[in-house]
Amino acid sequence: MTKIDIISGFLGAGKTTLIKKLIEQAFKGEKLVLIENEFGEIGIDGGFLKDAGVQITEMNSGCICCSLVGDFGTALKQVITDYTPDRIIIEPSGVGKLSDVIKAVKDVSADLDVELDSYTTVADVSKVKIYMKNFGEFFNNQIESANTIILSRTQTTTQDKIEKAVAMIREKNDHATIITTPWDELDGAAIREAMQNYKSLEETMMDEAKSGHDHEHDHGDDCTCGCHDHDHHHDHDHHDNEHHHDHGDDCTCGCHDHDDHDHEHHHDNEHHHDHGDECTCGCHDHDHHHHHADEVFTSWGKETPHKYNEDKLREILDTLADTEKYGIILRAKGIVPSDAGDWLYFDLVPGEFEIRKGKADITGKLCVIGSKLKEDDLAQLFEV
Repeated sequence: MTKIDIISGFLGAGKTTLIKKLIEQAFKGEKLVLIENEFGEIGIDGGFLKDAGVQITEMNSGCICCSLVGDFGTALKQVITDYTPDRIIIEPSGVGKLSDVIKAVKDVSADLDVELDSYTTVADVSKVKIYMKNFGEFFNNQIESANTIILSRTQTTTQDKIEKAVAMIREKNDHATIITTPWDELDGAAIREAMQNYKSLEETMMDEAKSGHDHEHDHGDDCTCGCHDHDHHHDHDHHDNEHHHDHGDDCTCGCHDHDDHDHEHHHDNEHHHDHGDECTCGCHDHDHHHHHADEVFTSWGKETPHKYNEDKLREILDTLADTEKYGIILRAKGIVPSDAGDWLYFDLVPGEFEIRKGKADITGKLCVIGSKLKEDDLAQLFEV
């Protein structure tokens, strides 16, 4: 089966630069065909991409996303017959509608062994506002129809402008993955994963919670629910409490030592609260059965380009770990850019947390899982 990726974007957004990065770093080894649909008489990017060994079929006679669905189907069949590619990248005209391109691919997929793998829009972060205002019908369609939106030129744009652009995009598309990290900080494979198989941090953590709780509370080695007794001890620079438990190879509790990075643990007091019948904090033994994660947990998650000061983040986590002001917190994780230019990874369980440095991600991610979460207060706490 041939996989098809549609990479759209307004004129000058940086589509060709992105495609070149993906070809070099993410699609290496695959037999590729690039189908360009230029607006005008001459395909301007053909020579640039032929250097990468990519076969190019240019359709300069019109816009496939507007009127040439028939021609598009013929061209696609010819490409598959002549080249038998593993993957086809379609770069539509910068002034075309992404929704029409998606429809064209889906229409011909009934007769061809092809699969639509991703449909992405590249947007210049500095022009989002003006393009929405001046070219709304076409620009907004690209934003609204995409499953991934990749912002270009974020490395030369102010943080305030990036956050405002993300907010405007979210008003048009509340489900797409938005990549805000400068491209030179990301490997092409990470961009590809976000385009094709992206799962948010919130979804990942809830899946972990469900795998640990959609049963009769039989705990395996990889259980991360936090409600079993703990059998082993290790040292942390956190509140005077001791923390014990068994860790399997797949344990993601966040409280074991990491060999490949430095991190710190901070806390000065213990975590105490009264446990009622509905308490889901995870720090007491359970005598009951048949709980489902959806009944026990709620989650709050955000993706944000907001940059955090490490000391400020530590204050936020100190507050979150030692109070029930924001709900009963079972777990919190995040990957966020810092104002120092690196990336901060944090992991929190009741009474303790860790912060470490790691590689850049596609955008900042925050997630909190627990019971009776106060989402507006959490958003205010994390300044998102």
